[in-house]
Amino acid sequence: MSQAVKNTQLRAGRLKCAVQSYDWGKPGLRSKVAQYAVTTPGGFDIYDEKPYAELWMGTHPNGPSLLADQPNTSLKDLISQNPDLYLSSKLATLYDNDLPFLFKVLSVEKALSIQAHPDKKLGRQLYEKFPNLYKDPNHKPEMAIAITKFEALCGFRPLEEIKSSLLTYPQFKMIVGEKIAQRFIETVTNSSDVDQNKVVLREVFESVMKREPEIVSKKANELADRLREQAQVNHRDSGLELGSIPELVIRLNQQFPGDVGIFCVFLLNYVLLEPGQAIFLGANEPHAYLSGDCVECMAASDNVVRAGLTPKFKDVNVLVDMLTYRYGSASSQILKPEPYDPITSKHSLLYNPPIEEFSVILTQLSRGSREIFVPINGPSILIVTEGKGSIKVADSIQGETIEKGSVYFVGADSDVILSASEESESFVSYRAFCR
Repeated sequence: MSQAVKNTQLRAGRLKCAVQSYDWGKPGLRSKVAQYAVTTPGGFDIYDEKPYAELWMGTHPNGPSLLADQPNTSLKDLISQNPDLYLSSKLATLYDNDLPFLFKVLSVEKALSIQAHPDKKLGRQLYEKFPNLYKDPNHKPEMAIAITKFEALCGFRPLEEIKSSLLTYPQFKMIVGEKIAQRFIETVTNSSDVDQNKVVLREVFESVMKREPEIVSKKANELADRLREQAQVNHRDSGLELGSIPELVIRLNQQFPGDVGIFCVFLLNYVLLEPGQAIFLGANEPHAYLSGDCVECMAASDNVVRAGLTPKFKDVNVLVDMLTYRYGSASSQILKPEPYDPITSKHSLLYNPPIEEFSVILTQLSRGSREIFVPINGPSILIVTEGKGSIKVADSIQGETIEKGSVYFVGADSDVILSASEESESFVSYRAFCR
């Protein structure tokens, strides 16, 4: 840690963060996680064929961040020395002297599981009953902001779209079952009652997720083969439209042959985020990330209920019971940012989901420009995703150089100034915080 940082009563400092290698991650330097990890203090070796899936920034015990200049000291150790200073007395009391959020970068090569995260009540119940599967009693709302183009499935599609798919794809209708499919079609056609619609939507989803694996595998392969043959007959040499149902079915069946999650493309919205666009995933809402790079912020929990596109444990009964069965358009899944502070911070956007644990600031500076932030009465973690510049915290005499991949912790009630280098055409950072 620089002398400038020490003079601020250790209010801020650079972090060394954990990298997670999962099968679904992007390999080598194609991964943003790997690109950022390269600048880790002390060095980080990258291997071309190894997947680099997640960069964890925070105090979670499965991947705790360390102080860059004191690698035997974790961020949690630092906070525990003076939680009122680093978190604020209010947040220290509220969150048991720990960070209330976990900040990540994800680099996704192939689909993650069809999943949802429990609310606080269910999280507590699952932890008490199955502590070997659910490691903490917390909820896990999360938000993803695209760094590159980013694909996801999230939330149930409008019911008319699901009805159309039942009438168009016989394999999907067979997996749902004739009686349930017909009841769904008749209800959606004749009823505008939201609660009644949710009942038949649940019936469809439950029927799909609980269908016998042998039948699911047979029909998924049959459907993928049929769609591939149709594409060839139609001479689509340039490929199917990205995110269309035929393209998704074929792609996911290649990644997870015969998996029940393939039929979820008929039920869940497909979303393609451009860089800077975000989705917020509240408790008990189904989703799956498909590809791309993003920053992700979540409540400090690792609770996941899975039911498809995964070799891991599938808790189908819990997932079916926990979902809200809200439905709507793909555009309704997008969380729009707002100006952070149009007076003092003109180059920053605020992503402010409807929960208490976290928000995220995106700051984009051009060559030689700077951004002044008034103190936030809570902790924050910042990562630079592009360019080079400096960060000046509290009353430090000079700024500290930070560049692409630098991760920085800032304690509560600290002034922050970000400045872009004259060498960098752009300087981009994301800052997760709680207040």
